[in-house]
Amino acid sequence: MRDSHDEAREMIALAEGLSDAQQDWLRSHLGECAACREYAEALGRVAAALRSVPLAADSRLVRATQMRVRFHARRLRETRERMWFVAMACLGVGLSATLTVPILWRLFAWIGERAGVSSVVWQMGFMLFFIAPVLVVSVLLLARGTHVRNHGEREW
Repeated sequence: MRDSHDEAREMIALAEGLSDAQQDWLRSHLGECAACREYAEALGRVAAALRSVPLAADSRLVRATQMRVRFHARRLRETRERMWFVAMACLGVGLSATLTVPILWRLFAWIGERAGVSSVVWQMGFMLFFIAPVLVVSVLLLARGTHVRNHGEREW
């Protein structure tokens, strides 16, 4: 079982993430307990000493970091461009479908009437006409088991 000193030391280490009630309890405990107060002061001195040490990155690390940032920025830009293209393609497909579906519906009805088939049959043919390309592409992509990425690279 943890005692109040262990709990106080844990709270001292997490000083910035404490609730108001926890901070009040810790202040009260530090006012009463000299050992925990000394621990808090020592921890504060260590943190201040660490903050005072200048930190300089090696030039190779800086170049490597800059290169990675540029690489990821380029990838984000390319992704944004692809998403714009996908959005425009979706808009084009939606507009095309909106304009052609009524015409094709009438065409299938006319063909069904001329061929003497029931309305259920030509309506099922109409549905298959629109669903078949999506099903074929889906099966082909699943059969490949890969997703094509930038410039022919594959993501497995």
